[in-house]
Amino acid sequence: MKDLLEEREAWSMANCSIARTLEVVGNRTALLIMREAFFGTSRFDDFAKRVGIGEPAAAARLKELTAAGLLERVPYQEPGQRTRYAYQLTQKGRDLRTVIVALRQWGDTWAADEQGPPVVVRHENCGAPVHAVLRCDDGHDVPIGDSFVDAGPGLIRVGPDSPEPSGG
Repeated sequence: MKDLLEEREAWSMANCSIARTLEVVGNRTALLIMREAFFGTSRFDDFAKRVGIGEPAAAARLKELTAAGLLERVPYQEPGQRTRYAYQLTQKGRDLRTVIVALRQWGDTWAADEQGPPVVVRHENCGAPVHAVLRCDDGHDVPIGDSFVDAGPGLIRVGPDSPEPSGG
């Protein structure tokens, strides 16, 4: 098997999934709002308070995350009050869970205070801590060094010998 990294100069990162993800959730506030959504926060005031940001910043990030399809606004009304909106995770937002868990796991190892991590997420059925792992589709854990980079359907090749991109 040939590792695509060996021909790195022949491909472009113009269609990079990591770069596109960072356009959506690539700032501290967006990731912390998503953390709070996974912890069950749903109301505007609670997001602002728990993330430690002002209302204008909370409004801007919630609007961006909603426009990107990670959160959706759901109306609710308390007795005698006007209709307000709560935020809930969409499937697209829920799919970011592994990224949030991996960030927390890295932070627990490399950035936590000497007392240790502030929270431990546990599996409800057995109580064991939850971790993000790299696993192939056949169910094998994949340690560093046991993978290679292959061309995906969206790879853009560059240079004089490159085929023209299809689809346009």
